[in-house]
Amino acid sequence: MRIIGGTAKGRRLQVPKGQSVRPTAARVKESLFNILPRDFSGMKVLELFSGTGNVGIEALSRGAADALLVDVSARSAATSRENLARLGFGKHASVWVAPAARALRTLGKRGETFDVIFLDPPYDQGLTDSSLKLIAEGGLLSDSGIVVGEHSAREAVQSTYGSLVRYDQRRYGDTRLSFFKKAVNANPPDEGTTP
Repeated sequence: MRIIGGTAKGRRLQVPKGQSVRPTAARVKESLFNILPRDFSGMKVLELFSGTGNVGIEALSRGAADALLVDVSARSAATSRENLARLGFGKHASVWVAPAARALRTLGKRGETFDVIFLDPPYDQGLTDSSLKLIAEGGLLSDSGIVVGEHSAREAVQSTYGSLVRYDQRRYGDTRLSFFKKAVNANPPDEGTTP
């Protein structure tokens, strides 16, 4: 598994042995980063179910200012930290060992917002749906931000979650990417003006 763009392009990432981690496939990752902005300069990124940190580190390589990687597995978190250190991004990232739901609630209470949120939970467990609900409830997406959920093509994902609206969806074999942004609300009329 390699970084495909930015300052660390071509560098390899460590992957834990065994089947507990399912990294985003190279073809899906390449498609994802062809759809997302090419320049991540100054962006704040959240990667849930981060595994090796593959997507968050790709964003850092492309100029993201800060990344938070969250995974329930201490082993995966250790791999993410090792990858960040090897590629020189340790100062620009944090790694949390926590269930995604707990991390999202904590971030919501802190009033944190992110420009790009990526989630790639285990397939067919309903975790994409529940995570998107918590992202919307916590107000975690910046006004111009993007949420991307990678999930099984069989998994039902709604078109809206609170203020989040799905604006694109792509299928790659058994994998689907669902893209969300904040709904655009019309400005209310000024109360002091007469029609």
